Amino acid sequence: MRRRLRELSLRARLLLISAAALSFGLAAGGVLLVAVLTFAQGRAVHAEALETAQGVARLVDQGQLTDPITVTPGVQVQVIDEHNKIRAVSATADRLVPILYEDELRDLPDGEGVTIPGNRIGFDGSARVVKVTAGLPTQPLRVLVARSTSQLSQSVHLLRVTLLIAFPLLVALLAAGLWRALGAALRPVDALRAGAEEITGGTRAGRLPVPGSHDEVRRLALTLNDMLHRLDTARARQRAFVADAAHELRSPLTNMRTELEVAQRLPDDTDWPALSEDLLTDVQRLSRLVDDLLLLARADDGAGRAISGRIEEVDLRQLVGEVAARYPEVRYEAAVEPLPLVAEPDALARVVANLLDNACRHRRSQVTVSTGTDGPDLVLTVADDGPGIPAEDRERVFFRFTRLDDARARDAGGSGLGLAIVRELVRRHGGSITLGDAKPGLRVEVRLPRPAESGPANRKPGEARATAKNAAVTSRVDGGAEVMSRVEGR
Repeated sequence: MRRRLRELSLRARLLLISAAALSFGLAAGGVLLVAVLTFAQGRAVHAEALETAQGVARLVDQGQLTDPITVTPGVQVQVIDEHNKIRAVSATADRLVPILYEDELRDLPDGEGVTIPGNRIGFDGSARVVKVTAGLPTQPLRVLVARSTSQLSQSVHLLRVTLLIAFPLLVALLAAGLWRALGAALRPVDALRAGAEEITGGTRAGRLPVPGSHDEVRRLALTLNDMLHRLDTARARQRAFVADAAHELRSPLTNMRTELEVAQRLPDDTDWPALSEDLLTDVQRLSRLVDDLLLLARADDGAGRAISGRIEEVDLRQLVGEVAARYPEVRYEAAVEPLPLVAEPDALARVVANLLDNACRHRRSQVTVSTGTDGPDLVLTVADDGPGIPAEDRERVFFRFTRLDDARARDAGGSGLGLAIVRELVRRHGGSITLGDAKPGLRVEVRLPRPAESGPANRKPGEARATAKNAAVTSRVDGGAEVMSRVEGR
C-alpha cells in the first residue's frame, strides 16, 4: 500500500490525504451531530412526559382528576395506588395491566424516567415512561406517563440518511475543487522542474523561472537560483584553477624533459653535475608549486580550516627576525618589546617568507621589514623600493596565478600564488593584509589580533589558546614539509 502511494504524484497523494482527512472529519462530525440530536430530543421527550405527569399529579392533589384523563395523542397515562391497582387512565391506556412491571415501578425514583419497548403498550419503537407520586402520604398514588419516541427515531433516521447521501457528494465536490487548487499551487513547482530539466539538458541558461507570487515556492526558486549561481561560479573557478595549474606545471616539466632529451642525444658533451643541479632546481620548484596548489585546494573545500600543526604562543618579533636573517638584503626594524601571539608558528613563518621573497624580487636596492603594535593589533610591515603596484590592481594581485606583467619570465615572476597563500594564512589567524604606497615602492601591512592577556610565563600552556581573541587560530594550516618554502610571484 505504501509503495503504491509513493508511486503516485504529489498532487494525487495530497488529494488522497486531504480527502481522507475530510471524510474522517465529516464522519466524526456526523456521528457527533446524530448523538447530540438524539440526546437533545430524548431530553425533550422526557421533559414533556414529566410535565404531563406533574400536571396529572396536581389534578390528583386538587381532587379534580377525571377518568379518562385528557392527554395529547401519543401519550398514555395511568394512576396507580399503593396496591398496584389502576385508578384512572387516559383514553388509550390499558385499565388492567400497569405500564411498568412491579419491580420496575418499585425501583424507579420519583420524577425519573425509564425507556421500555413500545410494543408492551401498543407503541411503535420505544417509549419513555416517567413516574411522579401524588396524593396523601398515607394513600399515595403514582402517576405513570408514557410517551412514544417514534418521532425521535424517525428524525434521527432521516438525519442519518441525509448525512449518508450528502457527505459523499460533499467530499466529491470538495475533492474536485481541491484537485484544481492543488494543480494551481503546484504549477510553479512543475515549472521549476521543467526549468531544471532544461538546464540539465543544456537547452537554456542556468536560471530557474521565478513565480510572481510571494510564497514559499518563490523563495525556493530564488534560493535555487542563488545556488546555481554559486555552482556556476565555483565551476568556473575550478576550470580556471585546473587550467592555470596545468599551465604552471607544464613549464618545469618541459624544462626537465628538454634537458634530459638533449643529454640523452649528446651524452658525451653533457655536463652531468650541472644537469643534475638544474633538474634538482626544477624539481624543487615543481614540489613547491604542488604544495601551494594543495594548500589552496584544501582552503577551497574547507579541509584546511582546522590547524593540524602545533598551536602555541610565539613572539612575533623573534619569529620575523629569524626569517629576515635569511635575507642579506633585508633590513629588520624590530619592536622594542616582545610581541606575544597565539598562532601556528610554521604558518606565520611562511607568511613572512612569502612577503620577503616577493619584496626582494621587485626591489631596486633594499627591503625593510618592521614589527610593532597599533591598538589591539600586532602589525607586520614589509616595504620595498621597487616599481610598486597601481591602486586599481592591488586587489587583483591576491587572486591566484595573477601576474601584473605576463610577458616576463616565469622563473623571475613566480607562479602568482604567493600573495594568495599569504592572505589565506593571515585570514585563518583572524588578521588582515593591505597594500599601500611606500613612496617609492610597495608597502604591505599585516595586522594580527593580539591575545587578551600577555605574559606567557604566568600562563599554563593550555591557557594560551583561550586568551586569543580570534577563533581563527584554531583553523588548520597544512604547511607540509616545506614550511619555509618561498612562494614566488605577486
